[in-house]
Amino acid sequence: MGRAKEAALIMETPEREMERRKPAPWWRLLGPGLITGASDDDPSGIATYSQVGAQFGYGLLWTLPFSLPLMAATQEISARVGRVTGHGLAGNLRRHYAPGWLYALAGLLLIANTINLGADLGAMGVALKLVIGGHAHLYTLLFGVFCLLAQVFIPYRAYVRVLKWLSAALLAYVTVVFVVRVPWGAVLQATFVPHLVLSAAYLQGLIALLGTTISPYLFFWQASQEVEEINTTPGAERLTRAPSQAPGQFHRIRVDTYAGMTFSNVVAFFITLTAAVTLHAHGVTHIQTATEAAQALEPLAGRFTFLLFSLGLIGTGLLAVPVLAGSAAYAVGEALHWPVGLQRKPLEARGFYGVLTVATLLGMALNFSPVDPLQALYWAAIVNGVGAGPVMVMLMLLANNPRVMRQFVIPRGLRVVGWFATGVMLAASVAMFLTS
Repeated sequence: MGRAKEAALIMETPEREMERRKPAPWWRLLGPGLITGASDDDPSGIATYSQVGAQFGYGLLWTLPFSLPLMAATQEISARVGRVTGHGLAGNLRRHYAPGWLYALAGLLLIANTINLGADLGAMGVALKLVIGGHAHLYTLLFGVFCLLAQVFIPYRAYVRVLKWLSAALLAYVTVVFVVRVPWGAVLQATFVPHLVLSAAYLQGLIALLGTTISPYLFFWQASQEVEEINTTPGAERLTRAPSQAPGQFHRIRVDTYAGMTFSNVVAFFITLTAAVTLHAHGVTHIQTATEAAQALEPLAGRFTFLLFSLGLIGTGLLAVPVLAGSAAYAVGEALHWPVGLQRKPLEARGFYGVLTVATLLGMALNFSPVDPLQALYWAAIVNGVGAGPVMVMLMLLANNPRVMRQFVIPRGLRVVGWFATGVMLAASVAMFLTS
């Protein structure tokens, strides 16, 4: 601590001390968890929720409250690892486990995120074309360039504020439900009384929902964002160096994460429900993309519903594309021991920004190639589904390792839910192969 800072603390009045220790309003605690949760409802995710709602009606609504504690616990564990150690998930794996696994996981994450990113940019371009006309490919190109330049040139703190505001775009999908007729009695029964169907199509829908809500890139992103918060917040330290900060930081992480994951899950619920009460109810059971869902909604639920759905696609895409590109850059950069971080200048982290740039450009290029984006997205989903279980196993091993976490290994309740979530995702991976 410098002399000036010491003098300032000595001169601090009791009133200033009380003000400094006063708990922050809950909304100021929202940050990495809110952004991570909101980015989970990206255009590709919206497509999955729309497909499931259109195909099965209310039949899979129960999976969303079921998955909420699993995804929230996993994200809280990821955040704790980042805050305690001062390193992202990939950085910790490189330090404590064999690098072969890490290189494979980072490579798979980069491939899956690039495909997902391309699909999201394409959906944004088509959505804007549906609203204002014009050329979808041009809009896709402009969205991709904008997202890339924003990540590279907007200062980290300002960019995080932008992402937090973009999360409000998801409210469009909550609003949609209240402009259509919903039989709430049947919906509540389907939500809280699971109805299992032992068919390949039903199991694939179940796996798709789990894989969409619990995705590997979210683990890497949230852990790395906690590291960014340490590096950009005056006085913040990793908890192994500043144990006294642990109670306040763990409280913030829990509020932030559970608020973000609940927001994400509620939005996913409403998207699925919208498709069920409009598309499924009118016999439209086969939807491949989110933009197809938006187009199908217009004659069934009106122009206003269509506009809300379409504009929501653009807002969620602007939020998700940076998270997809950034999480891949964090994973690859930390695996290769490069300087990483959005708070760094481009020349200070050439490799990190290089990966981010290449992922974004390749994602854009997929929309101009003969590659079928739906088929590519299908394979990306398989990569994510297969990768989620092993990544969660490694995450749980890190979080329970005293060499990594010191006195801050995760508590028993979080450990039980975390391992249960890991088992569910491993089982989902096996089931995906059996039903593909």
